[in-house]
Amino acid sequence: MSFQDNRAASMVLYPQKNAQKEDVGENMAILFVFLDGVGLAPASADNPLTDAPTPALRALLGGPLVIETARLPQRPGLLLRPIDATLGVEGTPQSGTGQTAMLAGVNAPALHGRHQPHVPPVALRPLLAERSILRRVVDAGGRATFANAFTPGYWEALATRRARRSASVIAAEGAGLAFRTAEDLRRGQALSWDITGAALRAAGLDIPSITPQQAGAALAALAHNHDLVFYENFMTDLAGHGRLTMGLDQIFGLIDALLGAALEHMRPQDTLVLTSDHGNVESLSAPNHTRNPVPLLAVGPDAQRFAQIEDLSQLADGMMDVIFSRR
Repeated sequence: MSFQDNRAASMVLYPQKNAQKEDVGENMAILFVFLDGVGLAPASADNPLTDAPTPALRALLGGPLVIETARLPQRPGLLLRPIDATLGVEGTPQSGTGQTAMLAGVNAPALHGRHQPHVPPVALRPLLAERSILRRVVDAGGRATFANAFTPGYWEALATRRARRSASVIAAEGAGLAFRTAEDLRRGQALSWDITGAALRAAGLDIPSITPQQAGAALAALAHNHDLVFYENFMTDLAGHGRLTMGLDQIFGLIDALLGAALEHMRPQDTLVLTSDHGNVESLSAPNHTRNPVPLLAVGPDAQRFAQIEDLSQLADGMMDVIFSRR
């Protein structure tokens, strides 16, 4: 049986601690795609997104993922706009505070007094756990899920302090969500952070080779039983830091194919929302992160309802308004 056939045959609701109902039927959902380290910059030789092989995004947007494309006339059901990731704080935006702002809907750098790299500041972790968009959806009686698969090795690394909890993991734990596993990935009910599962196979796990088209279809299918589906991919930030051997064109191609498949398989009532925490990969010359705005891309019937969002701290409220205005 193929991956896609297996997914279709075995699609059942993954159990979560705060489940409120067995089936949400014709619900509408937001597919929240977080790409780490992607800024929205002008087209130039310094910006690899200018000529990146992204046919799905180009067909959707009428051009590459650059700031000039955000200024083009946009049809109903499509929004691309630059939003601020600096949040009025000097210095270069970083993952710890940027992701906290994005998920919890607060100005994390201002609360912390500076941009914090890597993981959320200790003082803001309780706030993130209590106020994340995942927790707010669950507390309001909705269903949220974290689409990424986690392996025993990850939890062992946390237990032995070889790794620290990311903003997304803190948010998911605070919401009481069950984490998806390698078995869910094999059944087509989860996604790998690197899309194809190559990193997990390299670590010795028995994971099939997954095409980005299969991963995108699996992401879209998770919306059938949830109000909010969150997926994070940090290949772009790793590439910007020179920590992946895979070339940028290959990375952009994988992400583009995943997004194209997710949009193809998405139900008419669902909306895909994509953003980032800070700039990085869009500048070849920048030694680290950038102060560029990040893209806010929304595709679906509620896309224009995100048109008033100006910065990362406003995104969680915007998603709550959309999800619960149509319930």
